[in-house]
Formats: sequence, C-alpha cells, structure tokens
Amino acid sequence: MPTNPLQVEQLSADTFLRGLWEENPVFVMLLGMCPTLAVTNSAMNALAMGLATTFVLICSSALVSLLRALVPKQVRIATYIVIIATFVTMVDYTIQAISLTLYNALGAFIQLIAVNCIILGRAEAYASKQPIANAVVNAAGIGGGFTLALLCLGAVREILGNGSLFGVHLFGPSFQPWVIMVLPPGGFFVLGSWLLTFAWIRRRRERSRQEVPHGA
Repeated sequence: MPTNPLQVEQLSADTFLRGLWEENPVFVMLLGMCPTLAVTNSAMNALAMGLATTFVLICSSALVSLLRALVPKQVRIATYIVIIATFVTMVDYTIQAISLTLYNALGAFIQLIAVNCIILGRAEAYASKQPIANAVVNAAGIGGGFTLALLCLGAVREILGNGSLFGVHLFGPSFQPWVIMVLPPGGFFVLGSWLLTFAWIRRRRERSRQEVPHGA
C-alpha cells in the first residue's frame, strides 16, 4: 500500500496477494462480520456469498477508478453507493434466477452487500486513487481473501455440523453431527478458533524474524 494516499502504487503481485493474508478482510481487518457469521453454515453458501461479493468488489472498484476524476468530492460517497448497489442488484437477480434455494439460504445478506464496509472502504481508500488495473487487481485480492475466509468457516461448520462438504457426505451413518456448528454459536466458535490460529502463526513468524543466529 502506498504511504501517500494520493500516490499511484506500482502494480505487482503484492497488489493482489495482500488481500489474501496481510490485509485479509475477515482474519486481519475484522470487516464484514455479519455475512461471515450468518451465511457460513455450509461451504456452498460461503462460496456463493464470497463470489458474489468479489464480483461486486471488482466491478465497483473498476468503475470508481474510471470515474475518479469526474466525481465531485462532495458527492463521492453517495456516488460509490449507487455504483455498488447497481452491481448488487445484478448479483441479486442472477442468483435468484440460477438457484432459488441458494437465494433463500443467503436471505437478505445478498442485498446487504451494498453496505458492506469492505466494498465501500476499497472504493474510497484505494479505487478512487488508483488506475483501473491496480483497482481491479487489488479488489480481486481482497475478494479472494474474503472468499477464502468464508470457505474456512463454512467448510469446518458443515463438516462438523452435517458430516458433509458441499453436500457430499464424508462419514458413515454412525457419525453424530455437532448440531451447534450450524447454529449461530457455532459461527462465533469457529471464527474465534481461526482468529486464534492465525494470530499464533503470525506470532511465530514474528519471533522467528527477531531471532538472530549466534555469531551473526
């Protein structure tokens, strides 16, 4: 990320990869917690929400970047919301046409993508200040990180709560599902476990970097 918000960042692999780990919207920035906890009771719901959010994120960031020199500062937030809501409406009708069951499972959280702070934050903090290529690549990374986080939660909750993954049963009839995993408390428990795991990994990496070999 450029230190000066008005500075154009040089496009590189890091522009994309930051969103997967260093700036992961769920595990690092703790954004978008409502859909993260609400729709991750199955891997399919998690994947659908992640892909829908990624599509809106990429398309809105591209359009915001293209119009960044034309949008007056006084109405930029309202303009960004209109742009985001347009793509959310497209996603909403598309999912409804493809699978009504999936649409009902995701519920109101499809429409609530329009007010997701991840998307509006990217539009204001990054896309409005960078060329379209940078905005699209960065949005793809953030969307990929969000989708990955949802899948991490959805897979664990579905495996333990239903004994299946993407609807495919993994265990025999003797498996006793952990019903709590597909209920709201299970979402908090799995999210906390993942946050603890990634915090432990980051702590270990920081310690290994600080360790200086003897005789160095």
